[in-house]
Amino acid sequence: MKTMTVKEVEQKLGAGEQFNIIDVREVDEVKEGKIPSAIHIPLGLIEFRMHKLDKNKEYVMVCRSGNRSGLAARFLESKGFSVINMLGGMMNWVGPTE
Repeated sequence: MKTMTVKEVEQKLGAGEQFNIIDVREVDEVKEGKIPSAIHIPLGLIEFRMHKLDKNKEYVMVCRSGNRSGLAARFLESKGFSVINMLGGMMNWVGPTE
């Protein structure tokens, strides 16, 4: 599974790179702020919503610390998706949130 640090994601977004970001945290966690443009799909719903994702796109998976996003990334990867797990999660995010 591919990984990126929070700093790498922040730098690439700051440089104007486009990412397909999926935030797998729970609703109450996302209310505290998420990365702008991130799609919210709680970890427990990934299996039921993966049909809405495009296997031709790469997705950056995000959670609070990097553990749940790692689970989601491994699951989606096993289903043929291209994914990157953001290590460190939102606990280490200092970029903008919405």
